Amino acid sequence: MRSTLLSLFLVAAAATSVLGNPDTQVSLQGGEEAHTSESWSYDDCGLPTDVIQLEWIKIKPDPPKPGQDLTVIVKGYVQERIEEGAYADVTVKLGLIRLLQKSFDLCEEARNANASISCPVEPGSYTVKQTVSLPKEIPPSKFTVDILGYTADDDDLVCLRMKIDFMKRPFFKMW
Repeated sequence: MRSTLLSLFLVAAAATSVLGNPDTQVSLQGGEEAHTSESWSYDDCGLPTDVIQLEWIKIKPDPPKPGQDLTVIVKGYVQERIEEGAYADVTVKLGLIRLLQKSFDLCEEARNANASISCPVEPGSYTVKQTVSLPKEIPPSKFTVDILGYTADDDDLVCLRMKIDFMKRPFFKMW
Protein backbone atom coordinates (compact mmCIF):
# COMPACT_ATOMS: atom_id res chain seq x y z
CA MET A 1 0.00 0.00 0.00
CA ARG A 2 2.71 2.42 0.86
CA SER A 3 4.21 1.91 -2.56
CA THR A 4 0.86 2.14 -4.32
CA LEU A 5 -0.36 5.24 -2.49
CA LEU A 6 3.07 6.74 -2.83
CA SER A 7 3.03 6.02 -6.55
CA LEU A 8 -0.39 7.63 -6.99
CA PHE A 9 0.79 10.79 -5.35
CA LEU A 10 4.17 10.82 -7.02
CA VAL A 11 2.26 10.62 -10.29
CA ALA A 12 0.04 13.49 -9.20
CA ALA A 13 3.01 15.48 -7.95
CA ALA A 14 4.84 14.95 -11.20
CA ALA A 15 1.76 15.98 -13.14
CA THR A 16 1.15 19.28 -11.34
CA SER A 17 2.51 18.79 -7.84
CA VAL A 18 -0.36 19.35 -5.43
CA LEU A 19 -2.42 17.52 -2.80
CA GLY A 20 -4.48 18.30 0.34
CA ASN A 21 -4.89 19.01 4.08
CA PRO A 22 -7.53 17.28 6.27
CA ASP A 23 -7.87 20.25 8.63
CA THR A 24 -10.06 21.99 6.04
CA GLN A 25 -12.07 19.00 4.84
CA VAL A 26 -15.83 19.31 4.63
CA SER A 27 -18.31 16.45 4.74
CA LEU A 28 -20.25 15.74 1.57
CA GLN A 29 -23.27 13.56 0.87
CA GLY A 30 -22.59 9.91 1.66
CA GLY A 31 -19.81 10.72 4.12
CA GLU A 32 -17.30 11.55 1.37
CA GLU A 33 -14.78 14.27 2.12
CA ALA A 34 -13.25 16.96 -0.01
CA HIS A 35 -10.44 19.36 0.79
CA THR A 36 -10.84 22.99 -0.13
CA SER A 37 -8.53 25.97 0.18
CA GLU A 38 -7.81 29.07 -1.85
CA SER A 39 -5.05 27.34 -3.79
CA TRP A 40 -6.24 23.76 -4.27
CA SER A 41 -8.86 21.16 -3.54
CA TYR A 42 -9.24 17.42 -3.80
CA ASP A 43 -12.16 15.07 -3.96
CA ASP A 44 -12.03 11.34 -3.28
CA CYS A 45 -14.32 10.35 -6.13
CA GLY A 46 -13.95 6.63 -5.42
CA LEU A 47 -16.57 4.16 -4.28
CA PRO A 48 -16.70 2.25 -0.96
CA THR A 49 -15.81 -0.85 -2.97
CA ASP A 50 -12.54 0.63 -4.32
CA VAL A 51 -9.42 -1.21 -3.19
CA ILE A 52 -7.81 1.97 -1.76
CA GLN A 53 -9.88 4.10 0.59
CA LEU A 54 -8.26 7.51 1.10
CA GLU A 55 -8.63 8.95 4.60
CA TRP A 56 -6.76 12.24 4.18
CA ILE A 57 -3.97 14.05 2.39
CA LYS A 58 -1.72 16.80 3.79
CA ILE A 59 0.85 18.93 2.03
CA LYS A 60 3.60 21.26 3.18
CA PRO A 61 3.89 24.04 2.29
CA ASP A 62 0.21 24.77 1.87
CA PRO A 63 -0.22 26.32 -0.62
CA PRO A 64 2.47 24.62 -2.70
CA LYS A 65 4.98 26.92 -4.37
CA PRO A 66 6.73 26.39 -7.71
CA GLY A 67 10.48 25.89 -7.32
CA GLN A 68 10.18 24.56 -3.75
CA ASP A 69 10.03 21.10 -2.20
CA LEU A 70 6.54 19.72 -1.58
CA THR A 71 6.02 17.19 1.20
CA VAL A 72 2.96 15.01 0.72
CA ILE A 73 1.52 12.90 3.56
CA VAL A 74 -1.28 10.47 2.65
CA LYS A 75 -3.30 8.21 4.92
CA GLY A 76 -5.40 5.43 3.46
CA TYR A 77 -6.63 1.88 3.83
CA VAL A 78 -6.06 -1.01 1.41
CA GLN A 79 -9.06 -3.35 1.40
CA GLU A 80 -7.53 -6.19 -0.64
CA ARG A 81 -4.13 -7.27 -1.90
CA ILE A 82 -2.64 -5.12 -4.69
CA GLU A 83 -0.58 -7.07 -7.24
CA GLU A 84 1.96 -6.15 -9.91
CA GLY A 85 0.16 -4.65 -12.88
CA ALA A 86 -1.88 -2.07 -10.95
CA TYR A 87 -1.92 1.20 -12.87
CA ALA A 88 -3.29 4.74 -12.88
CA ASP A 89 -4.61 6.80 -15.77
CA VAL A 90 -3.72 10.44 -15.13
CA THR A 91 -5.17 13.41 -17.02
CA VAL A 92 -3.93 16.96 -16.43
CA LYS A 93 -5.91 19.85 -17.86
CA LEU A 94 -5.42 23.59 -18.05
CA GLY A 95 -9.01 24.76 -18.28
CA LEU A 96 -10.47 22.61 -21.06
CA ILE A 97 -7.08 21.96 -22.66
CA ARG A 98 -5.63 18.50 -21.99
CA LEU A 99 -1.91 18.86 -21.21
CA LEU A 100 -1.15 15.28 -20.22
CA GLN A 101 -2.92 11.96 -20.49
CA LYS A 102 -0.77 9.04 -19.45
CA SER A 103 -1.00 5.63 -17.83
CA PHE A 104 1.48 4.84 -15.02
CA ASP A 105 2.45 1.43 -13.63
CA LEU A 106 2.01 2.05 -9.90
CA CYS A 107 4.35 -0.68 -8.69
CA GLU A 108 7.08 0.45 -11.10
CA GLU A 109 6.66 4.08 -10.01
CA ALA A 110 7.04 2.98 -6.38
CA ARG A 111 10.22 1.06 -7.20
CA ASN A 112 11.63 4.09 -9.03
CA ALA A 113 10.88 6.24 -5.96
CA ASN A 114 12.77 3.77 -3.71
CA ALA A 115 9.70 3.18 -1.54
CA SER A 116 10.34 0.90 1.43
CA ILE A 117 7.33 -1.35 0.64
CA SER A 118 6.73 -2.82 -2.78
CA CYS A 119 4.07 -4.81 -4.58
CA PRO A 120 2.33 -7.01 -3.71
CA VAL A 121 0.70 -4.83 -1.03
CA GLU A 122 -1.28 -6.51 1.71
CA PRO A 123 -4.55 -5.14 3.20
CA GLY A 124 -4.19 -2.66 6.04
CA SER A 125 -3.91 0.98 7.06
CA TYR A 126 -0.93 3.01 5.81
CA THR A 127 0.48 6.51 6.15
CA VAL A 128 2.94 7.59 3.45
CA LYS A 129 5.22 10.63 3.48
CA GLN A 130 7.18 11.72 0.41
CA THR A 131 8.94 14.91 -0.64
CA VAL A 132 9.19 15.98 -4.27
CA SER A 133 10.76 19.06 -5.87
CA LEU A 134 8.32 21.24 -7.77
CA PRO A 135 9.67 22.74 -10.98
CA LYS A 136 9.94 26.52 -10.84
CA GLU A 137 8.56 26.59 -14.40
CA ILE A 138 4.99 25.76 -13.29
CA PRO A 139 2.99 28.55 -14.96
CA PRO A 140 0.62 30.77 -12.97
CA SER A 141 -2.51 28.86 -14.03
CA LYS A 142 -5.34 26.71 -12.74
CA PHE A 143 -4.97 22.96 -13.32
CA THR A 144 -7.27 19.96 -12.95
CA VAL A 145 -5.78 16.50 -12.32
CA ASP A 146 -7.87 13.32 -12.57
CA ILE A 147 -6.36 10.07 -11.30
CA LEU A 148 -8.20 6.82 -11.96
CA GLY A 149 -6.42 3.78 -10.54
CA TYR A 150 -7.08 0.15 -11.47
CA THR A 151 -5.95 -3.25 -10.27
CA ALA A 152 -4.10 -5.69 -12.53
CA ASP A 153 -7.57 -7.19 -13.24
CA ASP A 154 -8.96 -3.74 -14.21
CA ASP A 155 -11.09 -3.42 -11.07
CA ASP A 156 -11.44 0.06 -9.52
CA LEU A 157 -8.49 0.85 -7.26
CA VAL A 158 -8.91 4.55 -6.45
CA CYS A 159 -10.34 7.78 -7.86
CA LEU A 160 -8.95 11.22 -7.03
CA ARG A 161 -9.81 14.60 -8.55
CA MET A 162 -7.66 17.63 -7.79
CA LYS A 163 -7.90 21.29 -8.71
CA ILE A 164 -4.76 23.35 -8.31
CA ASP A 165 -4.49 27.13 -8.58
CA PHE A 166 -0.98 28.45 -9.15
CA MET A 167 -2.29 31.92 -10.02
CA LYS A 168 -0.44 34.69 -8.24
CA ARG A 169 -2.59 36.51 -5.71
CA PRO A 170 -2.49 40.32 -6.17
CA PHE A 171 -3.19 41.00 -2.49
CA PHE A 172 -2.05 39.38 0.71
CA LYS A 173 -4.28 38.59 3.64
CA MET A 174 -4.21 40.92 6.61
CA TRP A 175 -5.84 38.38 8.96
